[in-house]
Amino acid sequence: MEIVIKKFNELALEELYEILKIRAEIFVVEQECPYNDVDGKDIKSTHIMIKNNGKIEGYLRVLPPGISFESSSLGRVLVKEEGRKKGLGKILLKEGIKHIFQVYKENVITIGAQAYLIDFYKSFGFEPISEIYLEDNIPHLDMKLQNVIFNDEN
Repeated sequence: MEIVIKKFNELALEELYEILKIRAEIFVVEQECPYNDVDGKDIKSTHIMIKNNGKIEGYLRVLPPGISFESSSLGRVLVKEEGRKKGLGKILLKEGIKHIFQVYKENVITIGAQAYLIDFYKSFGFEPISEIYLEDNIPHLDMKLQNVIFNDEN
């Protein structure tokens, strides 16, 4: 297993293709949610991947402040079906949080989370800051992690 972190302009074409393919497989097909995944935010994002034998098994994007929210954000968090229940989601989230604290020097992260994952995000210290709302016909809520000091033990 390998963690790969790249800015958009550092992604190989094959990586970008694989990212978009996996996101469509999970968010559009598996979750039966037709929406435009290519939203223009990838260009300004940092992309964190977990690769196994050269193939992406888990992914998330880190968005700088002012793109999705006033603060930095994490989004498009996913683990392919064969990688689920192996703790890859936790590894991805830790890497994303670490990246925001180390690169953007921020201690506030806001996310738009699918409501069924509220307990997962709460386990990292995120707290709900909105009521549940429908986004692309899927229940979501905004959550915030704030005033956290990152260290290598997190």
